[in-house]
Amino acid sequence: MKPAKSFTVSPNLPKKLERLRDLAFNLRWTWDDETRNLFSRMDMDLWEEVDHDPVAMLNKIDQDTLEQLANDDSYVYSLDKVLVDFDLYLESTPWFHKRDEYSEDLNIAYFSMEFGITESMAIYSGGLGVLSGDHIKSSSEIGIPLTGIGLAYQMGYFSQSFNIDGWQEEKYVFNDFYNWPMKIKTDDQGNPHIISVDFPGRKVYAQIWEASVGRISLYLLDTNIDKNSEEDKKITFELYGGDQEMRIKQEIMLGMGGIKLLNDLGKPNSVIHMNEGHSAFAGLEKIKTLMSDSDLSFYEALEVAKASAVFTTHTPVKAGIDLFSASLIKKYFEDYCKTVGISPNELLDMGKIDKNGDDSFSMAILAINMAYKTNGVSELHGKVSRKMWKSLWPSALEKEIPISSVTNGIHQPSWLSREMVELFNRYLGPAWREEPASSKTWNRVKEIPDGELWRVHQTRRTRLVEFARRSLAKHYRSLDLPEADIQKAESVLDTNALTIGFARRFATYKRGTLIFRDIERLKKIVTDEERPVQIILSGKAHPQDKEGKELIKKIFNLAKDEDLHNHIVFISDYNMNIARYLVEGCDIWLNTPRRPQEACGTSGMKAAANGALNFSTLDGWWDEAYNRDIGWSIGNREELEDYNSVEEWDHNEANDIYRLLEEQIIPAFYERGRDKMPRRWIKMMKNSMAEVCPIFNTNRMLKEYTLDYYVPAFTQSSKLKAEGSAEATRLAAWKENIATKWDKIRFINVDSSSIEDLTIDSDLKVTAEVYLADIPSNDVNVEIYYGKLNTRGELEDGNTERMEVEKELGDGKFLYTVNINSWASGLNGFTLRMIPNKDYLPEADRQKLIYWLGDEEN
Repeated sequence: MKPAKSFTVSPNLPKKLERLRDLAFNLRWTWDDETRNLFSRMDMDLWEEVDHDPVAMLNKIDQDTLEQLANDDSYVYSLDKVLVDFDLYLESTPWFHKRDEYSEDLNIAYFSMEFGITESMAIYSGGLGVLSGDHIKSSSEIGIPLTGIGLAYQMGYFSQSFNIDGWQEEKYVFNDFYNWPMKIKTDDQGNPHIISVDFPGRKVYAQIWEASVGRISLYLLDTNIDKNSEEDKKITFELYGGDQEMRIKQEIMLGMGGIKLLNDLGKPNSVIHMNEGHSAFAGLEKIKTLMSDSDLSFYEALEVAKASAVFTTHTPVKAGIDLFSASLIKKYFEDYCKTVGISPNELLDMGKIDKNGDDSFSMAILAINMAYKTNGVSELHGKVSRKMWKSLWPSALEKEIPISSVTNGIHQPSWLSREMVELFNRYLGPAWREEPASSKTWNRVKEIPDGELWRVHQTRRTRLVEFARRSLAKHYRSLDLPEADIQKAESVLDTNALTIGFARRFATYKRGTLIFRDIERLKKIVTDEERPVQIILSGKAHPQDKEGKELIKKIFNLAKDEDLHNHIVFISDYNMNIARYLVEGCDIWLNTPRRPQEACGTSGMKAAANGALNFSTLDGWWDEAYNRDIGWSIGNREELEDYNSVEEWDHNEANDIYRLLEEQIIPAFYERGRDKMPRRWIKMMKNSMAEVCPIFNTNRMLKEYTLDYYVPAFTQSSKLKAEGSAEATRLAAWKENIATKWDKIRFINVDSSSIEDLTIDSDLKVTAEVYLADIPSNDVNVEIYYGKLNTRGELEDGNTERMEVEKELGDGKFLYTVNINSWASGLNGFTLRMIPNKDYLPEADRQKLIYWLGDEEN
């Protein structure tokens, strides 16, 4: 039954405890142990019951307990101490505000389909969301002027359970936003702030939830309001749920609704960071706004919108990209095209995969075409992305394809165990928090006494084992299994055994069952009485991923094996809390993706920060980090093309896992001296922390994004918008003009001085007579590309040098020359190209118009 009136009831906090509300409603508590401890001390059982949500805690705790705490001098003292730190944090001047690049006009709008801030806010599914959460946490830490934009999912991602056969089942639970650390944004009259987005034949409305994450505001759009139809209320129901039409509705609301909100917030000039392609429609809404506010044409506004956007791709395979049919795009954007004065085909061309065939509309291609800069999330992923999207720049050199990389990191305070934090505070001082990218600071990890580090690690392993036992027993109770089975579950595993952790989304390319490929060999390894090994796993398969579900089912059934029951546990309903137990307590972090299909991966970074050693294929971040002193590699950078079949690939890498466990990992872990400590293992733990922590953290990552992406985009867009967007107007006109003339340019004649008897420092003069049609010579660069030839007789990794105009020959013809005197010994060669040269022309546009010597013959 619908209520006549709805309202929110708040707890009656005693005066001494009133500011607990301030702490509860700022998500800084997710990475501050002392703040979390204040809430857990109130009622430990209730703290667990509410999934570590302090707002829900305050709303549910009884009044008598609050009064007792207000009269507890120790508790009030702790609260006052935390409040001093909290206020100092918010009032202090962070890193970026002290930089010359800082400007009060700069704001970054960070768009993401999901945000993993804490387990109690279930609006994330996995790595993308957790990275988004860490991104805004570190933005707060170092003072990046950033605003988060996402969706408030009423049912979020699914809750996972298993039937008696080990088959994953999904359940969706309504999120109670009023018990979350966020508030409805209101207008000046105290009414909910509502934005509207144009949909076919109607408007769809959204209210806004605002969450404070340290210094950062995160805004979540919610369509589940009375102004919408029942169907439109469901747009923000499920994360990654529904069909393609539901997905396009969600992405329109995220991108276009997010821009509408930024305009209302007085931040229309924000640099847009599209975290994956889901939010690429933001660029289209920004174009419409610019056209209206600045009296620009579509293509003039496009230049400004593009200049103020960056795009991060997280997907190393095209199959993982959001695609929509042309008919669906036309259905939802027909009115938009009329409003902005372009045809539907012009819009489709901005995201079309293949202009000669497949009419699918790619959100990643739209994002690339709407961005000033594009990046992958590891060095290897950058290379993969350049290959994957080469068709967008068919004439560009692969190394010059304008997709760079910023390797992901983690927000370390969010993922470190309390015990490890205390250890770092004691031996590293505050610098590990204040300067997490300092190698000098992290090198002091080696000064921690071996005994102290090992005791902390053993404590966390014990807690992981106890947690796994409780989780397994809870699962057995949910299946109504006999009490004997439940008691058995409560004693599985060994708190002193070598513990391997594996937790991630169960997609097939991650090969979650690779270690179980040869069961008999694995049994011999894990059941060794003197050197036992155990494996604790967790993870979800997408509801529609039958293969992923089969992988989990296989593990569940293997864990029932009499020989393996005490050595394998799968923890159900994977979330951030389970992830923390695993990365804080395991000895080995196993990762087995097929190279190069893991864009980055960050779970291994979290494990390394807690002292675990990584054991992974050389993919994603581990391809950059690995050396023998800090962990182990599975394989040696092999990919599918190196094998005759996938079967052979899996066979070889499974054998590598067993061999390394038998010959290196297990002996190193169980090698103990008279003091019963694995000194060699502890040395590797310290090496790993000292080398991984200063590089693979989100503070370092955010500094790269800020200085290499955000600030340049802000500078470029500011210049294009100056003087009534005069430069944007000129650039759009120039691009239109040069596009009509580019196919007329030609190399007429190319010559060089003698190539006989050249040495590595001999001069070679190259001349080229070119025809530029009506294009001014200063709008074109003529360049030589030269270097050593590979075994196929091709220039593979050459050098580029600009040629100079020697004379104008008339009738659009020019003579260009260059002298080269730096050669590699062996067989060399050169070729020439022409490429546009224009102020403010983005590299992504520049690389699309390249004319190579010989193109006139094609």
